[in-house]
Amino acid sequence: MLVLGLTGSIGMGKSTTAAMFREAGIPVYDADAAVADLYVQGGAAVGPLEAAFPGVTKDGAVDREALRTRVLGDDAAMAKLNSIVHPLVGADRGHFFRAAEAAGADMVVLDIPLLYETGGDANMDAVVVASAPADQQRERVLARPGMTPERLDAILSRQTPDAEKRARAHFVVDTGRGLEPARAQVAEIIATMRDPQKRPTRQQAPLEGQAKRGD
Repeated sequence: MLVLGLTGSIGMGKSTTAAMFREAGIPVYDADAAVADLYVQGGAAVGPLEAAFPGVTKDGAVDREALRTRVLGDDAAMAKLNSIVHPLVGADRGHFFRAAEAAGADMVVLDIPLLYETGGDANMDAVVVASAPADQQRERVLARPGMTPERLDAILSRQTPDAEKRARAHFVVDTGRGLEPARAQVAEIIATMRDPQKRPTRQQAPLEGQAKRGD
């Protein structure tokens, strides 16, 4: 079973791209959704996070805004957060793999926002990056409730730059061109991965002219 890593900086259309893979019949694992499940009342991360960061839970669930405020800009706190959450997400992802294999899937997509930042790209058969022009990115993100330019800049400072992601990716989906062009790029990626003659290897450089049609 082939494993595609899907990533992209905030506001680049990664969730929209993930939905297009689902529409095409490819199972998608949403790391953000998995984390959200860990944070709800009774979630496996609630107790450990309250112990590590007293005051970040409310009514038996993790207060995501309080947690974000506690760790943002603090490398040690972020490392501690990751050491708690990542193993729990890994266990949940294992269940996803087993279910996909049982269903006979030939390919899955792992939607992971910080794929490059955590080194997870090394475990993928290929990496897809969702991208868009920087002005569109800022417009999308600043339209979100509670978002400010300062907060956006702080988030971006902790993410691998979009240009580097595009350079390292095997495939780029340009979401700035509209839904149908992006959907066509997703279909081409699936076809390329299913063709042993065209499929990139894990260590292979990105395929110019085919794999990076989003450029």
